[in-house]
Amino acid sequence: LLLRWRRRRALWRKVAEAQERQELSLVRMEAAAQRFREQNPSVKAASILSLPLPELSRKLRDGSLPLDHVFYAYVGKALQIAIETNCITEFLQESETQLRRAKLMEKQGLLYGVPISIKDSIDCQGHDSTLGFIKNLNKPAAEDSVVVQVLKRQGAIPFVKTNVPQSLISYDCKNLLFGQTRNPLMFTRTPGGSSGGEGALVGGGGSILGIGTDVGGSLRFPAAFCGICAIKPTGKRLSKRGVMAGVVGQKAVAAAVGPLAKDVESLALCLRALLSEDMFSLDSTVPPLPFNEEVYSSTKPLRIGYYETDFFTMPSPAMRRAVRETKELLEEAGHTLVPFELTNVDYVMFNYCVRGMFSDGGSSFVRKFKGEMEKGGSGLFFWLAKAPHWLKTLLSWISKPFVPRLSSIIRSMKENTVDEVWSLHNEIEDFCHQFIAQWKQLNLDVMLCPMLGPALGIGYPAKLSVAVSYTMLYNALDFPAGVVPVTLVTDEDEEQLKGYKGYYQDWWDRTLAKAFRGGVGMPVAVQCVALPWQEELCLRFMKEVETL
Repeated sequence: LLLRWRRRRALWRKVAEAQERQELSLVRMEAAAQRFREQNPSVKAASILSLPLPELSRKLRDGSLPLDHVFYAYVGKALQIAIETNCITEFLQESETQLRRAKLMEKQGLLYGVPISIKDSIDCQGHDSTLGFIKNLNKPAAEDSVVVQVLKRQGAIPFVKTNVPQSLISYDCKNLLFGQTRNPLMFTRTPGGSSGGEGALVGGGGSILGIGTDVGGSLRFPAAFCGICAIKPTGKRLSKRGVMAGVVGQKAVAAAVGPLAKDVESLALCLRALLSEDMFSLDSTVPPLPFNEEVYSSTKPLRIGYYETDFFTMPSPAMRRAVRETKELLEEAGHTLVPFELTNVDYVMFNYCVRGMFSDGGSSFVRKFKGEMEKGGSGLFFWLAKAPHWLKTLLSWISKPFVPRLSSIIRSMKENTVDEVWSLHNEIEDFCHQFIAQWKQLNLDVMLCPMLGPALGIGYPAKLSVAVSYTMLYNALDFPAGVVPVTLVTDEDEEQLKGYKGYYQDWWDRTLAKAFRGGVGMPVAVQCVALPWQEELCLRFMKEVETL
């Protein structure tokens, strides 16, 4: 007991040190912003912060806007949003040195002088990538991740790292080290996750461009919940070297790196910058596909598949209305909308996603928590991963008549043989080809889909792991998928929510109905999807939705 007590004390000391470092970062940001304001009292930060990224980057490149004016305007705004939402874990002090060097640069990249924010799990040289784990403290990255190297070569200035949920396997944003991040639009709501710090900071206007990751909706949840845009590219379109994963090594559910921003044009500019020769030379596993301007700027009418529900997670009234209204606007603009029928999403969720990510019975996931004091927002998966095989079998059998979804999750978390894992990967590949065949049979260009919303109350994502079906489907398929906010929750939506029952009418459905409540005025997005490697077409469709 004494040894255990001493060990816990040592862990708490590390947590306290991390929180002190976080606090010191904010103090440094405040000092830097204050110093600049005193030396430049005539600079109007509000007019700088109101500029969209394409216009801002143009002004930075042509010299009509000084680099330090932009940098310190965003440092000041980021500090304000961090105090309100607790989204920043660290101020990258070397960004001020990089700012001074940038002024002397002859070659100006597409993101010259643009201050950007980086998710905790993406390596920045000399800084921790904690994933919310105590064991990852004081282990600074030896070098920048490839994506950060490319951004720097394009002139961007990474200036902060942002918060994540412990282990990244959650769509909330809380860990023992840095605490809970709040939604900038309503502090009682989650900003989403796992790129939740990015969602809060960009959504609150404290960063003009953020970089995050997505393995089940981790870019799309924060964007949708905070009223901004994001795109999850095809898994291998951007380099993942130097990017930490929640479940290392699994290949069933494709992870991706991608940007978050206020508008679609900013996402396109970011992908133009990233899909450069620098990316292809630094990581030769990335296919050398530069940004296709012709596809992005095309104006030809699109043939668009759509569905209002996946028959697994019942959409909230606002979600359903968001798809319907967007469909009508697209039809009025001359596009063709074709109903698309989704089937067996329950099988995809349990057999491909849960089983695919936890093929080892969750043992590698459990090992990540060894020596930690908290088990994060993935309680059910953690508990099931620790349970012995006989108990999982028994619980699955007992719960099947009463809570079939729980029974399926338990069954999906058994340990698989190598033969079974190979068979599963083959099955996922077949499913992907069948989905593409259905897509091509309808001669579709893109797909319009619901996106979970509005933002759930803080703490609810930990209880609602099943509600990731709308996003995780496209990680299993490895299709590019983006989100665009299209409407706000109305009083009528809130009234209709009283009749929300769900498809299974189980505890999860009842909890989701509660989690949706009280969201009047919060944004609701739609999801825009394209076939693999067609990010430019996906962005073109997102731009169309945004414009309409």
